Amino acid sequence: MLATICSAALLGIDAVPVQVEVNTGESGIPTLILVGLPDAAVKESEDRVFSALSNSGLRMPRTRTTINLAPGDLRKEGAIYDLPIALGILVATGQLVCEQLRDYLIAGELSLSGATRPIKGGLAMAVLARECGRKAVLLPAAAAQEAALVEGIAVYEISSLDQATRFLGGQLALKPLPLPRALTTATTPTGNEPDFADIKGQHAVRRAVEVAVAGGHNLIMIGPPGSGKSMIAKRVPGIMPHPTLDEYLDILRIHSAAGQTIQGGLHFFQRPARAPHHTISDVGLLGGGAIPGPGEISLAHHGVLFLDELPEFKRSALEVLRQPLEDGQVTISRSAGKITLPCVFLLVAAMNPCPCGYLGDPKHECRCAPAQIQRYRARISGPLLDRIDLHIEAPALSIAELRHDQPAESSAAMRERVETARQRQLVRFRGTSYTANARMPVSQLKKYCALDPKLGDLLQQAMEQLSLSARAYDRILKVARTIADLAEAERIESPHLLEAIQYRSLDRNVFY
Repeated sequence: MLATICSAALLGIDAVPVQVEVNTGESGIPTLILVGLPDAAVKESEDRVFSALSNSGLRMPRTRTTINLAPGDLRKEGAIYDLPIALGILVATGQLVCEQLRDYLIAGELSLSGATRPIKGGLAMAVLARECGRKAVLLPAAAAQEAALVEGIAVYEISSLDQATRFLGGQLALKPLPLPRALTTATTPTGNEPDFADIKGQHAVRRAVEVAVAGGHNLIMIGPPGSGKSMIAKRVPGIMPHPTLDEYLDILRIHSAAGQTIQGGLHFFQRPARAPHHTISDVGLLGGGAIPGPGEISLAHHGVLFLDELPEFKRSALEVLRQPLEDGQVTISRSAGKITLPCVFLLVAAMNPCPCGYLGDPKHECRCAPAQIQRYRARISGPLLDRIDLHIEAPALSIAELRHDQPAESSAAMRERVETARQRQLVRFRGTSYTANARMPVSQLKKYCALDPKLGDLLQQAMEQLSLSARAYDRILKVARTIADLAEAERIESPHLLEAIQYRSLDRNVFY
């Protein structure tokens, strides 16, 4: 007897349909044959499924059984086919009768006892089920809770093979997982997040961070050890505006494909913050692998990517950031397939002024030779530095500043101004795919970043003196537009433009 179960495979962060076909009653030696380009984890499904059937009080097939995972030219990976294979065997052997089986998309890993285990990609599978016209999905608990965020599809939380069998057979009534439950089970902020009120001094750096977050601009901080660069970077997520529901679904879709769910530590309605170590590989940063998947830049989508000790990263790893910083997406081609991953993130980088870290420090003598300083700074290429909008120096703090007890401005106050500026940008770019000034296309610069002749001459003079590129010209205008938004000004004025120009202090001939 032939049975067909609808399931899915993950391709990058998206799900594609897979048909699990089970045929029993074939003549020959009783055995199980699994075809359809399965990997090692899928091939091991035979042992898990047979044990789960036995421990659930169900009968295993006693004839030659063939299981086909179609389409045959798509490589299948992981243990997500355990549950559909087990249900397909039950239907093919007559132990389960379900007339509406084609209305369900089913995925799940089984333990030897028959209980389900967490899988990744639940959100993508719910989106696929809705697009394919399925009425419902059957998924393990964690995957089901994130899948319930997708409207227009019924999501059933399955805890075991026995429960799935009784539900599909009509002996057990289950209610679809409601959207409110998916929201209330999400992790909420604890109130113990780092706050800018803890930062002593560094008013110029705080201002630069506020401008960067308000417009989605990339930022680099340069200063000696102990100046507070890492402390400030850890507090940047606390002033990021809350994501919209669509943005959060994009965030969750990427993390779900990477095996990270709400219950796995992704805060509900919080933007992601990633801080990879400088020993990370190109693949770890960009994404890829034998089966292409998201890297750190995609996991930071709609969030913050912090790169501490920027010159210590491998040159090749830094150079792969060029195209993603410009386009907001990365295309990865491997033998297993080609995928395009979104990666619109705020880059926050930090570095020392020299290898020892004390160049220009009034209290510590720099021990680096000029050639060492040149090699150290040359690890950051001009094209990469060109794509970082704001460059700010973080000087060492004095003892008097450290002893100062007056509380600094809190993250909540800074976030309020940031959200006000972002609202202005949302209104400005309504009806388009971009939501922040940093992503403003060149075609809109003349409309939203127009300068009067006097300011135009001022910018031209600065461009010539600093030997800035055309890309830097556009970015200065975008930063000036953000500063004007923070000041609630309709047009870019002289103070806004001058502040934006001084944020290019590490560029080209000055930096090297």
